[in-house]
Order: sequence, then C-alpha cells, then structure tokens
Amino acid sequence: MSRRKDMERFLNRRQQNADYVGFRGVQSVATPIPVALESAVCSVCQRKRNVEVDTLPEDRSTFVCMSCHQAA
Repeated sequence: MSRRKDMERFLNRRQQNADYVGFRGVQSVATPIPVALESAVCSVCQRKRNVEVDTLPEDRSTFVCMSCHQAA
C-alpha cells in the first residue's frame, strides 16, 4: 500500500477513536507481569518446587506441593 493510503486509513481510524495510536507491530503487545517464584522443598516428598511467593506459608518447612496435596 502507498504511504498516502496508509495515512488516510490512519486518519480515518483516528477520527473514529481519538486514542488510536496505530499499529505498532507484534512485538509491542503488552505482556503480563511474570509472577515472582521462589524455590521451596515439599515436606512430604522432599522435592524442590518453584512456587509463587504469595502462596508460600510463613513456615517454609510446612510447605506441601500440589502433587502431594492432591494425593492426600
């Protein structure tokens, strides 16, 4: 497409939606903030697991992983 047609299309969309900033490419898509993980050892199976920080108990020695929790 020509630059003129691109500019016309951009201005049309801009008139319909004042917040439109144009196509910025696939790389500019907002990605969710990654969850903070921390290693914890399961008190049942003694395996090291990566767990979300906010789900860990205060006393880390009482942590039970999902596999052991579902088996119980």
